[in-house]
Amino acid sequence: MREGDIETLVQYRLEQARTALADARCLLDGGGSPQSVINRSYYAMFYAVLALLQRTGKIPSKHAGALGLFDSEFILKGILPRDLSRDLHRAFDARQAADYRFADPIGPAEAREAWEKAWRFVEAIAAHLSSGMHT
Repeated sequence: MREGDIETLVQYRLEQARTALADARCLLDGGGSPQSVINRSYYAMFYAVLALLQRTGKIPSKHAGALGLFDSEFILKGILPRDLSRDLHRAFDARQAADYRFADPIGPAEAREAWEKAWRFVEAIAAHLSSGMHT
């Protein structure tokens, strides 16, 4: 794939991340379900991870693969802080529980915290990508 095509995909994935964040914020502000806020917050993080992975040339087909590559390519190498990995994995688990399992109800405070962590995550990834640094 050409460098220009890769950068187009990086920007597209970042835009998806920001759109998912905006959707989650609208849900928060409009009284949407906490489960929906969790879902959109996680997807904002996931799309940001996909933006990062575009530059590595390693694009997994499953969410777990994306999380694993994020950890091996960016966290274990010390490129990004470990707390980003922790927040991403927690968001993945919360989204899985909210979407697929019977679990204790998620409250508005948990939904707001998920959105805040997703916002921080997306901003950190966007800053890394704009710094021109690669893996």
